Amino acid sequence: MIPQEVIDEIKSRTDVLEVVGDYVNLKKNGSNFRGYSPFNNERTPSFYVVPSKGFFKDFSSGKAGDAITFLMDAEGMSYVEAIKHLAKKYGIDIPEEEATDEELEARNERDSVFIVMKYAAEYFQKNLWKHEEGKSIGLTYLRERGFSDEIIETFSLGYSLDQWDGLMQSALKKGYQKEYLAKAGLIIQKEESNKEYDRFRGRVMFPVHNISGRVLAFGARVLGKADKQRNAAQPKYINSPETLIYHKSDVLYGLYQAKQYIRQEDNCYLVEGYTDVIALYQAGVRNAVASSGTSLTQEQIRLIGRYTQNVTVLFDSDPAGLKASFRGIDMILEGGLQVKAVTLPEGDDPDSLSRRMSATELQTYLKEHRADFISFKTQVYQREAEHDPIRQAELIREVVASIAKVPDPIQRQVYVKATSTQLEIDEQTLVTEMNKIHRQQARTSQRRDMLMEEETQSVPESELVAPKKDIANVQPSIYFKEREIIRVLVLYGQQPIQVQESEPATEGSEEALEIVKVYDYIYYELEDITIQTQTYAEIYQFYREQTLAGATVTEAWLVEHGSEEVKKEVIDLVVDHYVLSENWELLHEIFVTREQDILHQVIQRGILELKFAYLGQLMGEQRQKLKETTDEVDQFQILKNCQMLKQSQQEIAKVLGIVVG
Repeated sequence: MIPQEVIDEIKSRTDVLEVVGDYVNLKKNGSNFRGYSPFNNERTPSFYVVPSKGFFKDFSSGKAGDAITFLMDAEGMSYVEAIKHLAKKYGIDIPEEEATDEELEARNERDSVFIVMKYAAEYFQKNLWKHEEGKSIGLTYLRERGFSDEIIETFSLGYSLDQWDGLMQSALKKGYQKEYLAKAGLIIQKEESNKEYDRFRGRVMFPVHNISGRVLAFGARVLGKADKQRNAAQPKYINSPETLIYHKSDVLYGLYQAKQYIRQEDNCYLVEGYTDVIALYQAGVRNAVASSGTSLTQEQIRLIGRYTQNVTVLFDSDPAGLKASFRGIDMILEGGLQVKAVTLPEGDDPDSLSRRMSATELQTYLKEHRADFISFKTQVYQREAEHDPIRQAELIREVVASIAKVPDPIQRQVYVKATSTQLEIDEQTLVTEMNKIHRQQARTSQRRDMLMEEETQSVPESELVAPKKDIANVQPSIYFKEREIIRVLVLYGQQPIQVQESEPATEGSEEALEIVKVYDYIYYELEDITIQTQTYAEIYQFYREQTLAGATVTEAWLVEHGSEEVKKEVIDLVVDHYVLSENWELLHEIFVTREQDILHQVIQRGILELKFAYLGQLMGEQRQKLKETTDEVDQFQILKNCQMLKQSQQEIAKVLGIVVG
């Protein structure tokens, strides 16, 4: 258990902008910050951070919360894991109480797998630096590759001893369970032969980290005697299998180390292997990641998009290898990112080039040889089809297919124009071919939608659409008016305003005013009204109870102490999707009236509009009763009620300046 006072200190020290900034490339937007959603692929940034209130809000996915919530959503952490992560980030010691056997047993599988992976990473590192075999084989190999001790430690490289069960026996002695070693992919269990042994033996170990630095998996290169005895059945590199915590399509090697540099450079270099990333990092190119030999996936592209919209792919000079990579690059274009390409000198890969060139030479080479991907692809196919008209026609289709992936129509037009010049072909021909591709994609999408519709026809509507329980039985006019009042209460409840005293001033005297808190004014005006929207009623009641008990209630307080529904709704109310540019006043001297400046009018109008909507609802109910009753006395009373309600509505309408039919 973590003491509450330590949790409170961690929360007070936590900067939501700093935490979210490790995952999302944020740009200032008024007093807030905005970026692309880390949870959804989107064309327009709709992810907001409000540092002054300690919140984030993702309008595309609906997720919202504080720094702890963000870590739980982005990394799948538990609450305790998120607290520990923040404690480590801000250098706060956690004096945890010793866990009981029951508490240890209660830790879920995912936590247990993370724990054994952490132990394995430390075990492999210890082997590399302390064990004779690790030093003579593993450390020697890494140093021969030109890796400094500092870079070896930066990437937490290690070594697995050439033993059948070295890791397993060491872990069992430390009290780790065999079950979780297997679930982490660290040991292999053969049921038919009843044998258990380490997956990694006699190999240099490359830990794969998630974005917050936790070890998810390992890549391993065979070395020493095991390498010499290796046959076709034992590959040079092996990787961890898919586990509870590791899905290779969701991870990029080196992103943990590179993320801040990617943001700084506003560019990400994409390479193939572990050593390519490490060698570039050591040479000063620290914004490189690798797909680790797997085909690039949409999730990996989304990961890059958190930090930059610019990707530079490093290719070797092998034509077959180039074309094999083009499909992945098309996916990057489709994801809305800008793609450049660099061809390395013949016989070189990023690792060898980093060792052959100085850091300055390497960085200069990468910048000078960077070309737009569409032009680069056109050149590759152009060389191949130089004297073959049929291949030239195929080339046009290949290039146009890539242009068609670009979501932005203006960029597509620019690419078409440039490609037309490069290929010396009519621009309209390229546009016609691209339209043909788009029509084919539309037909494919339509067929897919029809199939999905057929599959869902037999599914009950209640399972397809889950209506929001809050507003299922609330009139829209009332819902939005209640929302406005609760928004004002949450945002400005603690602020003082001037209102007319309840007792009228004597004749001839000036109008008497008194200063009250916004929440007092709202309580008084809504005394005889019941809020109908469930979550808004909960917020209102919670706020009222706490202020009457003497507490100072703020948005942050509501988020911290309220239920999950209250927390999400409060953030929805607080985070404004649209922010007025500071340039209006600073540069253009255009001064706009702000809500805070006319707070009393805003509240008064909001309350009157809410009362007007309530009166309309009551009148509707009375009319329904009139239809259902045949008793003349009841009918007379109902008509009288309707007249009174109508009169009240008209009085409010005069103040609001609206016409009642």
